[in-house]
Amino acid sequence: MNSFNEFGVDSGLTAKELIPKLDLAKKHISSQLHVGLPDIEVKQLVSAAIALKRLGAILFVFGHGFGAFLLFMYLLVSTLILYDFYNYRPEEPQYAALLGDFLQSVAQCSALLFFWGLKSLITKRQLRKKVVKPKTA
Repeated sequence: MNSFNEFGVDSGLTAKELIPKLDLAKKHISSQLHVGLPDIEVKQLVSAAIALKRLGAILFVFGHGFGAFLLFMYLLVSTLILYDFYNYRPEEPQYAALLGDFLQSVAQCSALLFFWGLKSLITKRQLRKKVVKPKTA
């Protein structure tokens, strides 16, 4: 899923690419947790991903820590679904490409966590600073 440019009435190319990956992820998760997962409408999932990515990016550009959190949540969910290298053998050509993209997303997640941690640390330090009262002459 390179972009959401062709998101239309039927979610376009994005949905066609996402449906089999989402089904595979649901089967894997339900087999591991031994629970049935509810059906997820792909159009709503793509819409939520677009909203998270756009709002998170806007807030992140303006230096807000919540934007980093939104982008982290987007990457956390989308990385596990889109870059399913674990469903391929190392000899297959898709494995290397998906593993590389997966590791890049993990690096982006860690950078967002680092930014979010720095923002909260700076905020805590600013709250602890004592207000210096000017001395009168």
